[in-house]
Amino acid sequence: MTRQVHVFRSPDRFLAGTIGQPGEREFFLQVADGRRVLSVACEKQQVAVLADRLGSLITEVARRFDVATPEAGFPPGHVGDPGLTLATPVDAEFRVGTMGLAWDGEESQVIVELLALTDEEVGEDIVLEDREDGPDALRVFLTLAEASDFARRAELVVSAGRPPCPLCANPLDPEGHVCPRLNGYHRGANG
Repeated sequence: MTRQVHVFRSPDRFLAGTIGQPGEREFFLQVADGRRVLSVACEKQQVAVLADRLGSLITEVARRFDVATPEAGFPPGHVGDPGLTLATPVDAEFRVGTMGLAWDGEESQVIVELLALTDEEVGEDIVLEDREDGPDALRVFLTLAEASDFARRAELVVSAGRPPCPLCANPLDPEGHVCPRLNGYHRGANG
């Protein structure tokens, strides 16, 4: 089957979102350009890592190229923003395996590439390449401000789940959890 590389050069929006209740949420990354919408499934940790690495990339670009760090395009914690909700129905094109980031200095854009999960190991020589032997990919081009907004919003999505246990940092269910730091003592959500 031929490799599919989905390219979005200046999307209307790029966001992380979830479907389901905390503890059972499924995570997606979604990009939209007009009526063209594409979603990919991913893990919560992948969203957190992507947000963190984007933040680091933006800081490094600002330092190296003497570019102003973009200000937030929305009030912190403003979860009612329609940009935070996934367009439905959500039908994942693929599940994300490898992620790549790059800075295009000529166009002043951040490039996010998400590669489909495969059985074979994907080398970094595949990322941002249009070789026929690579996995399907989603490639999104963002301004620094768009990348910064994505990272901030993705952090909100990740943190909106179950609160962490203050002792072990594992997620707390409403019924509590068996905390490994307490040798299995069942700790309730309220202490």
